Order: sequence, then structure tokens, then C-alpha cells
Amino acid sequence: MTPADLVDRLVTHETLGSAPREELEWLVAHGTLRDLGTGDVLTPKGKSVDKMFIVLSGKIALHLDHGSGLQKVMEWRGGTVTGMLPYSRLTSPPNDTVAMEPTTVLAVPRELMPDMIRECQQVTSILVHAMVDRARQFNSSDLQNEKLASLGKLSAGIAHELNNPSSAIERSAALLSDRLDDAQRAVIALGGAGLTEAQLRSIERIREACGTVQTAGVRSPIQQAEREQSIADWLSDHGLDEGSAETLADTSATLDQLEALAADVNGPALDAVVQWLAAGCALRGLATDIQEAASRISGLVSAIKGFTHMDQSSVAEPFVLEPHLANTIAVLRSKARSKAVTITVNVQPDLPRVIGFVGELNQIWANLLDNALDAVPSSGHIEVFAERHAMGVVVRIVDNGGGIPPNIKNRIFDPFFTTKGVGKGTGLGLDIVRRLVVHNDASIDVESEPGRTEFRVVVNAEREAAVAP
Repeated sequence: MTPADLVDRLVTHETLGSAPREELEWLVAHGTLRDLGTGDVLTPKGKSVDKMFIVLSGKIALHLDHGSGLQKVMEWRGGTVTGMLPYSRLTSPPNDTVAMEPTTVLAVPRELMPDMIRECQQVTSILVHAMVDRARQFNSSDLQNEKLASLGKLSAGIAHELNNPSSAIERSAALLSDRLDDAQRAVIALGGAGLTEAQLRSIERIREACGTVQTAGVRSPIQQAEREQSIADWLSDHGLDEGSAETLADTSATLDQLEALAADVNGPALDAVVQWLAAGCALRGLATDIQEAASRISGLVSAIKGFTHMDQSSVAEPFVLEPHLANTIAVLRSKARSKAVTITVNVQPDLPRVIGFVGELNQIWANLLDNALDAVPSSGHIEVFAERHAMGVVVRIVDNGGGIPPNIKNRIFDPFFTTKGVGKGTGLGLDIVRRLVVHNDASIDVESEPGRTEFRVVVNAEREAAVAP
């Protein structure tokens, strides 16, 4: 291909075609054609990018491992430009950029960039806009991938948290049918017992006691077993079915109350009354279990909605911080429990409302807490503080993990930097935190030593109305 043919080809180039021909001629005169086969590496990971590449035909792509295998994050086809661009701070790519099909590029050396900026002003302007678009696309891709990665990490824990109460509801609902049958038989037997008004009043007193589930203190397993055995002995002494002992032991009914009932009702009528009381207590217990499990599900769903902040505003807004910290901890509770890690929250009373994007700030707390959970040992401890600060409100997340080595402390916020194993970390978590902190007009810093690491995020607070003298 002659230089004139190559210039004609650049005239039709989607990105550079609008530049003056004399500038395109400069690019051809100072560039070198390079042909790549499928799978060839254009710029290797970790190596300095020393050229600008004008893609004439074919396709080049950059793939990154976000924890679930390689995913394509950037792609350049014929008509685009990649590599070193004017005023770019690009040093080396986060992974190999590879030709996905036979590709031809025109490579312009990095050392000629100052000359190109001086001689090709229109080309430079076009490339600066292309660089801005590339940065925007890359940042957007990073943020989306990190959100998906965070969601993936949370989903297993959320599923586990939801599974426990839903299983409890299913189990209790299945038992309801049998207990309803027991209750129906007991009601029929009770109706045929021919009870007097005095006996009915005595039954009502014990029913009220049996209807109260034990709540005043929690009995130990030994105490519960002893109570159940005492009630079983009482039932046996009165010639009654001991099968009701377990159900009656879960109520607040005392042996004195049962004895008072036996003084007023005896024989087959007493057996019918006890069976009726046990069936009623069992039904109330199952209903309580279902209500509590449903409440746990409702609370978790509410926490998830609050964490993701589905009704995210397009502008920063004031909001109360404490419930959003609680929501973030709720969606990470399963991971904390799996390592027996204790998370304590200390919120200073009467904090002013903070100003920011709720969903983004929740993402900051989640990433910092998730990193802390990875850092602490089993049975470790994480403390979360929210306090007044001269610049607004400071949120401090402190863990008792191994700490950050001094030689990497200055690099932890760099994109794609991670100390975790392959597939276990994207290297984007703290980079995303840094970007979100900037977007929320906040600040972040870290102090670390062996056994203690503290991240501090200072967010703006709503101005408090002045009090008239």
C-alpha cells in the first residue's frame, strides 16, 4: 500500500477522517503499519504503552477477570484509535489487549506525540475527545462491573438469610393441618364433657395462662427439659396423656394453675380440657413462628431495598444516615456470621442529616465492610462509628485484621490493584469507593497497623437552621 493509498484510507476513517489531509499525511509519514493475526497481543499487561494505534481494520479487545472469568470491558474496531493518546496518563494496560480477528493498525510512536500535537492540531483535538470518551466508557464499565460483582457476593448471603425464615414458614404451615385436626377432635370431646359454668370459668383462667407464650427470660435447655418433665409427671399422676407436656412447657402455665384446674375438673373431662389446651397452644405457637419468620423476610427485603435505594434521586439529597448503615450491615450479616465476626455500630445521638447519593454512599459502606470482613480472622471484630466532624459527619470503619503493609498503602486505591488471589478480587473495590467519594463531595483516608485498620469517610452534613436569640 502506497503512502497516498494509506492517506486515502484515513480520509474514510470514522474517527480521524474529518481532519485536514495534510495532518493525515503527517500521520502516514511518521507511522508504521502493523498486521496482527487472531490472538496476537497488541499491548501486553504490565508493559509500557509506547505507541498510538489507529485501527484500520479488524477488532481488538481488552478482557478482565471480575471474579467469574474473563469479561470483555473494552473493544476497538476499524475506525477507532487506541493506545497512547495526546495528554493521556496511560502507562500500561490492566491486561493484554488482543486481536480478536485479523487486524491492521497504523502505529505512531509515543516520543512523536509532542510533534504531533504541534503539527496536527485538528487530529489532536479529535483524539483528546476520543480519550475523554474512552475514560468515561471505562469508568462506567468499571462501576457497573463492580456493582455486579458486589451483588453477586451479596446474593448468596441474602439467599441464605431468606431461606431460613421461608423454610420455617413452610414447615409451620405443613404442621398446621395436623394441629387443626387435633384441635377439632379436642373441641368435640370438650363439647361432650357436659361442663358446668364454674368449670368453664376455671378452664378460661388456665386458657389465658396457656395462651401466653413464655417470654419473661429464656430458659436454658436444662431448665426447659426439667419443666417438661415436671408437667409430664403431673399429667401421668392424673392419668392423662403425657404427649401434651412439650406443648404446655412452652407456655406460662404453672403446676399450681394446672392443679387448680384438676380440682375443678376431673375424669374424662380433664383429659378433654388438657387436649384442647395443648392443641390451642400448638396452633398459637405455629402462628407466632409464621409471623416472626414473615417479619424477618419483610425486614430483610426492606433492608435490601434501603441498601440499593431503588428510588435513587438524580441529585444529592439530605437523609438520615443511621438506617442506611443498618441496612448495609443487614445485607452483609450472613458473611459476618459465616466467620463468626461481630459487627457493632455506634452512632452519635442527634447527628445532622448527611447530603449525598444514598445508593452510592451505601456502596461505599458495603465495599469497606466487605473488605474488612475479608481482612479479619474468624471470630474477629468490626466497629462502625458515625460521629460529628468539623466538615460534616465522619463514618469510621475499624477492623482487627492483619493491617495494610506500609509498602502498598499508597496503592490500595489504584484501579486493578488487589492482594487477593486470582478470581477473588477485581482490584476495583477501593477504586470505586474513591470515585464515589469524589462524586459525593466527600473525603476518605486510612490508617493501618498490625491488628487495626481504620477507614474514615467524611460526608457533608445538612446545614442546621440558626436559632433566633
